[in-house]
Amino acid sequence: MTTLDESVQDLFTQVVARNPGEAEFHQAVHEVFDTLGPVLAKHPHYADAGILTRLCEPERQIIFRVPWVDDAGDVQINRGFRVEFNSALGPYKGGLRFHPSVYLGVIKFLGFEQIFKNALTGLPIGGGKGGADFDPKGRSDAEIMRFCQSFMTELYRHIGEHTDIPAGDIGVGGREIGYLFGQYKRITNRYESGVLTGKGLSWGGSQVRTEATGYGTVFFVREMLAAGGQTLDGKRVVVSGSGNVALFAIEKVQQLGGHVVACSDSSGFVVDENGIDLELMKEIKLVERGRIADYVTRRGSGTQFVESGSIWSVPTDIAIPSATQNELNAADAEMLIRNGCRIVAEGANMPTTPDAVRALNEASVGFAPGKAANAGGVATSALEMQQNASRDSWSFDYTEQRLADIMRGIHDSCLSTADEYGMPGNYVVGANISAFTQVADAMLALGVV
Repeated sequence: MTTLDESVQDLFTQVVARNPGEAEFHQAVHEVFDTLGPVLAKHPHYADAGILTRLCEPERQIIFRVPWVDDAGDVQINRGFRVEFNSALGPYKGGLRFHPSVYLGVIKFLGFEQIFKNALTGLPIGGGKGGADFDPKGRSDAEIMRFCQSFMTELYRHIGEHTDIPAGDIGVGGREIGYLFGQYKRITNRYESGVLTGKGLSWGGSQVRTEATGYGTVFFVREMLAAGGQTLDGKRVVVSGSGNVALFAIEKVQQLGGHVVACSDSSGFVVDENGIDLELMKEIKLVERGRIADYVTRRGSGTQFVESGSIWSVPTDIAIPSATQNELNAADAEMLIRNGCRIVAEGANMPTTPDAVRALNEASVGFAPGKAANAGGVATSALEMQQNASRDSWSFDYTEQRLADIMRGIHDSCLSTADEYGMPGNYVVGANISAFTQVADAMLALGVV
């Protein structure tokens, strides 16, 4: 990590000492602190009020046991988490992640990022995150239902439509949200639609929510290109991952005239110079829950499956990392730069390592951090909350236009803030400072709480 401005270095050292062993959380805090020196110099009252110290300490951290019985009749134990990080702007809002890599440091990194991402949307939502070290891969629907019911049996007492509103994340899709909501409704005896987002359309969900993170990332890329007088038409694009974010990013790129030539999963990546056949990929990944190598077998000539190596070795104009944290490192960034990549937009949360971000910035590659570029998911979750509160439902086209407008607003706010602080075109600086000042001002107004 780079050396921080002296105004925040001591505080960062304290954060690391206070939260030992939480590398992802340290990285997220460092990334934000790295941009705040000019803000604290211009507005010293933020430091005087202890805003940064308070921002780095969650308002509430909940850890609980999740016991459940597998199909063989054996008792399994997982660990559940919910970190309610900051509610200065509104109720806690953020997804649930079910993955073996989940531990407190991952949830705190995601929750910390969520504070700023949610602030950028301009909607009244605070930041939180949760999940469990449960792996849904290879589990039956019945096992996943029993796990979700046990998880919600503890979580329900901590959430509510005016308190904390979870959504999905890695490992938590419509199936899991359904089981979670069913158990919440059963325990509370209330049809409180606004307590979870990402619901099915027939029981309180919103149009575009499934597509929102991927679509929103591409809308942000469209705005980046437009700022330079360009469009997506004819641009070559590589998207890592093949979950919801990646698949719907591919869909929107193709709708806007771009040419997606590669995507991936944990087993490797595929290259299709004719352009990814999205319907086939959706069938394999969303319906069959298969592996990406199946795409090559069924697509035929002109495709290639690569089991080892990096997807970022594939030449591209635009890279959209949409798999997981720290998937794009400095060596990958150098490959992208050598191959002429001009934009990297994070569809996942913190998928680009600090060294890679530095290399991209030094090479004048446009870099859109996840807290800005992938905010479309949580923005549409907030739109789902609006519809639930008013007992209303909106059309796909109307909701998509709301999403596009929000992403344009985030983009413009990032650019104007970067200009204000003497770093034109630096989306990381713009996103961090714009979000920080919104949250900090609200915290000051609410007093020391």
